[in-house]
Amino acid sequence: MSRRILLLGGVGDALAIARRLGPAHVYSLAGLGKVPQDLACRVRVGGFGGAEGLARFIDEQGIDLLLDVTHPYAARISANAAQAAQLAGIPCWALRRPGWQAGAGDDWREVAGWNELSNALAAFRRPFFTLGREPLAHLDAIPAGQFWTVRVLDEHPGNARARVIAARGPFGLEAERALFAAEDFDVLISKNSGGGATEAKLQVARERGLPVLVLARPPLPAVDCEFAAVEELWQALQALPGALG
Repeated sequence: MSRRILLLGGVGDALAIARRLGPAHVYSLAGLGKVPQDLACRVRVGGFGGAEGLARFIDEQGIDLLLDVTHPYAARISANAAQAAQLAGIPCWALRRPGWQAGAGDDWREVAGWNELSNALAAFRRPFFTLGREPLAHLDAIPAGQFWTVRVLDEHPGNARARVIAARGPFGLEAERALFAAEDFDVLISKNSGGGATEAKLQVARERGLPVLVLARPPLPAVDCEFAAVEELWQALQALPGALG
């Protein structure tokens, strides 16, 4: 008996899995980013209405296995996924990508949230935000004497004290070096996302002796199986009877 998979994720690790799934399976995107048009599997965009809505979708679509391959900071989606799988009585597997580790020469300072981050930023003039969209809500409250650069996926207006860069990774080392040099950043603000697509900025911060304010990872729910890498998850799917039938 073949299984039907529901894959939750963005356009990074999840897309690498979605490209190998056949038409029986469903790939669900939250709605940010460009929707791929060349997949054999079904693509769904948008939310489900919390854990209960996701559980209903699982039942209605005859889903047998839920894969949570969302971003390490998508804590609410991961919590809904784990709860929905429980409600629907199916297993939930998750990719839990390891975070980056500070090395020799790194000056990393972990912060727990926006308020703590704002206090830590007081001593700097030209911060570079690579947190996603959250800084955009604070562009009208930039302290005097600071100029922000914010890198996000999609276009967004800046202002007299902020530049917004719309760009998608992966980001190469030489391009990151050029950006840091041109903008004269004095601090980097980053999530601890792990993976290689956006890691180059950390090397450049190390080379330039810049501190890095690292947003702490949120706690994630327990699931039936956890995997550290895409290939590890894919091998487990291949070994599961009927999973890819």
